[in-house]
Amino acid sequence: MEYNTLGAVDLGSNSFHLAIGRVDGDQIFPLDSLKEPVRLGAGVTREKQLTAEVQGRALDTLKRFSERLAGMPREAVRAVGTNALRVSKNSGAFLREAQRTLGFPIEVISGREEARLIYLGVWHSLPLSTENRLVVDIGGGSTEFIIGNGPETRAMESLYMGCVSFSNKYFPDGRIDKKSMKQAELAAREEVQAIASRYQRVGWKEAVGSSGTAKSLADTLIRNGQDAAGITADGLEWLKDALVQAGDVRKIAIEGLREERLPVITGGVAIMSAVFRELGLESMTVADGALRQGVLWDLLGRVHRADIRDVTVEALLRRYQVDLAQAERVQRLSLAFLADLEAATAEPLVGMERYLAWAARLHEIGISIAQGAYHKHTAYILANADMPGFSRQEQGWLSNLVLAQRGKLGKMQAAFADDPRLAALAFCLRLAVIFHRSRRELELPAMHVTRKDDVFQLAIGAKWLEENSLVALALEAEHDRWQEAGLGFEMTA
Repeated sequence: MEYNTLGAVDLGSNSFHLAIGRVDGDQIFPLDSLKEPVRLGAGVTREKQLTAEVQGRALDTLKRFSERLAGMPREAVRAVGTNALRVSKNSGAFLREAQRTLGFPIEVISGREEARLIYLGVWHSLPLSTENRLVVDIGGGSTEFIIGNGPETRAMESLYMGCVSFSNKYFPDGRIDKKSMKQAELAAREEVQAIASRYQRVGWKEAVGSSGTAKSLADTLIRNGQDAAGITADGLEWLKDALVQAGDVRKIAIEGLREERLPVITGGVAIMSAVFRELGLESMTVADGALRQGVLWDLLGRVHRADIRDVTVEALLRRYQVDLAQAERVQRLSLAFLADLEAATAEPLVGMERYLAWAARLHEIGISIAQGAYHKHTAYILANADMPGFSRQEQGWLSNLVLAQRGKLGKMQAAFADDPRLAALAFCLRLAVIFHRSRRELELPAMHVTRKDDVFQLAIGAKWLEENSLVALALEAEHDRWQEAGLGFEMTA
């Protein structure tokens, strides 16, 4: 289904953003946007806990966002969380409340996925070019570095440093002096050094900044006559001196520097100065596009059936040299079981078919490591690999599904309890793997699957089972396996 309006929510470590766009063919035209400086990253304690205060601010903001998104279909809105939600240990409980408040699912994305989406948003906002571009996005808790050419990325990295975290660490209580500025810049330079040589080998023709820190720095330098179009190395030196002379965030009086940016400007300047120094930059332009626009463009691809996740799955199949015929056999049968299960039990599994299809196609990639316990190797790969387009939660779903495809199911009890939909998907995948264990085309019998309370049921002819004793033996063992997970399995003729 295609949608006329799409929405994106960016739960950043500094600000929360809402962007709504109108779809016209393959283009998105902005309709509305909201921004609130929640400072989520500032509310992460040393013990990696989100404070009650910052959670309250975040929920108040999401309540206002929900009013603007009211009535939009679930599939037409995508909400993503970034570094503060990646690192906080109590983000799970907060996210459950946040999703209820917003009215839409919230995905916590990896640093590299954040970088990919940022580049997508920036690329769509810039003139066409055949040269490599370096994109730098200083967020509240992390800084993303991307080199791209056209729509393709050549290098992506996310470093654990941001304007909120650095401002809090190196400029406590808003105090600014030369020593603190130097310490912050040196710490940032040490982070950038880890990627500098690799990025310089790839090379770029133009450096571009995106998001709030870059825009604020550019606006300030332009308003004060330090640059005509963006950010320069000389301009950053002037701004560092001006901040040190002020001595305190509360005493800063620099034209063009907005009040909402003052609490995090010191960390942002230190990081940008380190980026310029380590990457040898003299100047940087600033783009209008950022993460939220990238989310909109990625969502457009999903609803128009040009999903980057399909591309990622196909790339993994090639990389691990998967037996495609076997993968397709398992995919067809598992989806047939799911359709049967949904029709018979009205399971709330809408939208989960794609995850079962992806899991079925990828269920054997671990064989490239070792045949024994290949499902465990597969699960590890899917949980930890860089998978463009997939959130951490989605990778977790895939990892759990392939882990459940064989062996004991006691290991899955917690995952099934956390999300009961996974048990139904795992049931379909597990049966498909059993029926196609011979790795050849079988003339399968008429079968019917259903679920009654916590018991999965398979109706299958006894005569076919007598002629296929290995399958019959495996199915008989399923009764005990599902009991291990706190569920049941029955066969009927």
